[in-house]
Amino acid sequence: MSDARALLIGRGIELGDGAYLEHADQPTHAVEEWLRALLARLAGGTAKRDSSFVRQVNALEEEIKALGDDALRAAMRAVTAQMQTAGFREDLLARAFAIVREASRRTLGMRHHDVQLLAGQALLRGRIAEMATGEGKTLAATLGVCTAAMAGAAVHVVTVNDYLAERDAEDNTPLFAFFGLSVGVVKQDMSIDDRRSLYARDVVYVSNKELTFDYLKDRIALGATIASQLKLRRLSRGRGTADGILRGLHVAIVDEADSVLIDEARTPLIISETLPDDLGEEIYQQAISVAGQLQPRLDYVQGRQRDIWLTAAGESTVAGLVKDFGGVWKSPLWQKELIGKALSALHMFQRDQHYIIVENKVQIVDEFTGRVMPDRTWERGLHQMIEAKENCEITGQRRTLSQITYQRFFGRYLLLAGMTGTAEEVGPELKRVYDLDVTRIPTHKPTRRLRLPDQLFRTSDERWQAVAARAQLVAEEGRAVLVGTRSVEASEILSQLLVARGVAHTVLNARQDKEEADAVGQAGMAGRITVATNMAGRGTDIKLAPEVEERGGLHVILTEFHESARVDRQLFGRSARQGNPGSVEAIVSLGDELFQRYTPTLVRLGLPFLPGAETPNALLLKGLVRYAQSKAERQNRRIRLDTIRRDRQWLKALGFVGGERK
Repeated sequence: MSDARALLIGRGIELGDGAYLEHADQPTHAVEEWLRALLARLAGGTAKRDSSFVRQVNALEEEIKALGDDALRAAMRAVTAQMQTAGFREDLLARAFAIVREASRRTLGMRHHDVQLLAGQALLRGRIAEMATGEGKTLAATLGVCTAAMAGAAVHVVTVNDYLAERDAEDNTPLFAFFGLSVGVVKQDMSIDDRRSLYARDVVYVSNKELTFDYLKDRIALGATIASQLKLRRLSRGRGTADGILRGLHVAIVDEADSVLIDEARTPLIISETLPDDLGEEIYQQAISVAGQLQPRLDYVQGRQRDIWLTAAGESTVAGLVKDFGGVWKSPLWQKELIGKALSALHMFQRDQHYIIVENKVQIVDEFTGRVMPDRTWERGLHQMIEAKENCEITGQRRTLSQITYQRFFGRYLLLAGMTGTAEEVGPELKRVYDLDVTRIPTHKPTRRLRLPDQLFRTSDERWQAVAARAQLVAEEGRAVLVGTRSVEASEILSQLLVARGVAHTVLNARQDKEEADAVGQAGMAGRITVATNMAGRGTDIKLAPEVEERGGLHVILTEFHESARVDRQLFGRSARQGNPGSVEAIVSLGDELFQRYTPTLVRLGLPFLPGAETPNALLLKGLVRYAQSKAERQNRRIRLDTIRRDRQWLKALGFVGGERK
């Protein structure tokens, strides 16, 4: 791993070009220097030695089992002390893993499988371990966490939400305590002092958003967001001594790595402050009213990529409608800007799909996870337009104080690694952007998942009726059913149909975000139907009741293909975990967003030639889905690359430019 990617361990000041300067009062310690070199050497290696490595660990098992608790701890201290001079040599790593596995057996009652050893090895090589859903990623991570922490690194285990951070930390604390490692869990709404105290511990579990925003808070507190500020501070007051929140960015192990590093990396993380809105509520209400009077195709054109613009006729119509308005409405440029935003709010962003209303506030729903993001807002007046559309209180405009992309932030770590069930499709991007290779880990037991034929319907209503009937039928067989939907609205439509049929069920969407993990944990009971938006409950194991396993296991119904095939695989991966039986199927409609947005012409041309709705040509449907998803993935990839480019331009614009006068 190159020094250009590495963060100077300890607290440093970031320059506009991404370099770091150290505080004078916080020198780099010798332990940090060897850790840098040690982790740099660790980034190499291939998967060819995997079987040899597992044999080395297994060969040590009886020897390690014979040790008492104190002797086991002493052995771990000894091997990690050797690593401080020799690096994470394979023989040392094998001994450390054998020790951690035995300690886990004694404290947690769980012994790491061979495939989990391979995953732990991949993590400490700085790779993404792709493990099938249900293969025990959380336990596999403890191998790398314990070894790195005992070697002196600050280890951050990054999860997708506070619940999983707290759950995983609590589950593994007995193992960490066995080795004398302190554990912290950083959650939303904690004070700065509490966060600083928790980050000082050996192992910290934290969600990606909390971690990144804490880093931004440090940048603001240290007054080091841009190089020019740093130079001015030095000229005026000398070097700062502010105490930051984070201890340093040594090792990060990212759970659900594709979700964090790819899906959520389309927009930068921004800390901002609310300013009084110069426009005022009346302007937004007027814009929504005027936009609502415009005619599609005549006054405005709606693109396929959530873009919308006024036609020449539309500009003339708007000018006539606002001629009696004063202020900013006198400017043709302001007319286009305001009406464009209002049209987007009215036609491109839908309630219960892109956002929900909670306590008279607009809260954004993450399109990939289905979870609500209460602290996020759309920029450049769009959020205020949507508030006006929904008759909510208009919040103030936001001014950026500091920002960073996930791509740039996670590149700061000395060692970045991750785990997920679906990384193969985005392997090239993970390599190019994060310098992360993907290692596919085999399953502990052969999979028993049955993929049933897909069903395709011409209309959405037909699809929902078929889904309700299918879910009821399978549940009556004594099996458990998980139905995945893409929006809050879709989950509630299906819920209404199930209610009409008198079928008991549970709905999980952004409105029930806090209860999702508990409900998904109960989704494996006999006759249970759970309707969940996207991957609600991701990271929570669905444990099957014995009678459900006997009758065929969990049945998963996908009701709409996603833009990313990975998300489809994640949903299907909830069935037939750990060698259990299970089945999956897709029941979709030609009116689904994926087809209408990315293949409208193909759908229109092919519609007359499609066979009976519920028995589509398998190859035709498969080809249509693959083509649409490939187009969607290319577009999302362009968005992420554009985010990186804009981030670099932002840094360059804020950087201190100029040379010294001779």
